[in-house]
This record gives sequence, C-alpha cells and structure tokens, in this order.
Amino acid sequence: MAGVRALHERAVELAGIQPGQTVVDVGCGTGNLSFAVLAAQPSARVTGLDPDRDALHRAAHKARRRSLALTLVQGYADRIPAEDASLDHVVSSLALHHVDDDGRIAFARDALRALRPGGTVTIVDFGGPASNVEDVGHPTHRHGHSPVHALRHLTRLMRSRVAHSPVVTRNHGNGIVTLLTDAGFRDAREVAHTDHRFGRVTFVQATHTP
Repeated sequence: MAGVRALHERAVELAGIQPGQTVVDVGCGTGNLSFAVLAAQPSARVTGLDPDRDALHRAAHKARRRSLALTLVQGYADRIPAEDASLDHVVSSLALHHVDDDGRIAFARDALRALRPGGTVTIVDFGGPASNVEDVGHPTHRHGHSPVHALRHLTRLMRSRVAHSPVVTRNHGNGIVTLLTDAGFRDAREVAHTDHRFGRVTFVQATHTP
C-alpha cells in the first residue's frame, strides 16, 4: 500500500522509542514497522508477532539481508510474547482491524499486562468517523474517462470499501480509544491522524499508569 512507510515512520516518532528499549510489534507481517523501529533505534530489542508463517519467513529473510537483529514469533495478538511488566513499547500498524472482537479485547488487556509502568502502546489503523470518507456513487458514463479520472474513481471506491468494511467499522469514532480505556489504560487518546488515499488513518496511544 502506497504511503505505508510514512505511517510507520510517524508511528515510531510518536512512540518515542529510546535506545535499548524492548518493543513488540503486534501483527508485524513482513516486518516493515519493526524495521522502521530499528532504523530509528538500532539498539532497540524488537520482537515481531504474527500468525502468518509465510509473512514471518519473508520478515526473517529481509532482516538477514539487512543484517538486523529481529526476533520473530508466530502467534496471535491476544498472547504477546513477553513476561509481565517487561516491555517498554507495544506497537501495531494496520493489523488491529483484522482481529475479531474477542481478540481485540484480549490484545488490549495483554498489552497492559506486558507493559512496564510507564510503557506505551501505539496503534496505527484505519479509524475515525465514517463521514470523513467519501461515498462512491455509480457513474452515469462508462466511456471517455481519462486514466487520471479512472484512478481517482478507483481510489474513492477503495476508500468507501475500507470505511464500510465490517472489520473497520469497529474502529470508527473512538473505537480504539474505547478499547484501550476499557482494558484499563487511563490516558488512551488519538495523538494524530492522516487522510490516507484509502481512508482515514488514526494514531492512538496509551500509557500503562498503575
């Protein structure tokens, strides 16, 4: 997806990861957010978690090619591979909307369990009011459109599909903020957002404050 690197770099900036800190990337896929963390802080201790074995194999290959130390674990968001109160950061990018309701709740609670006091969770995902995304009607003319017009129509169509997908609607409004608050985080809030070509992307952060 175009522009994802910029989302990852912004997430790392907002997370404020310091040298040597421990980080788990939940739903790491092929490792791009993890690599953004290591680019910003090469001494960070990063673990990527994902259920997709093939994606993890690709992440491992990329890490070897770049000579980066990245630990990879196959598993789900509801079981973060860390001892209680041992992590400085939990990060996740464009993964939470793939997780069902029970899994989302379990993820938020497990993030709180795994984070040390003062540790933070930073989530990047599609979210925000559905009204921020343009609906797409049916064009009355099928012929004579320029390639630019066709591309714009496709982008609007994709934005509409993302916004109205059942898995994304859980993030609308303050969905992610509410999820973290209900899990016990006291200061969950949206810290930034951007209008991506396929929809509104929100950056939500919370701190483990006992």
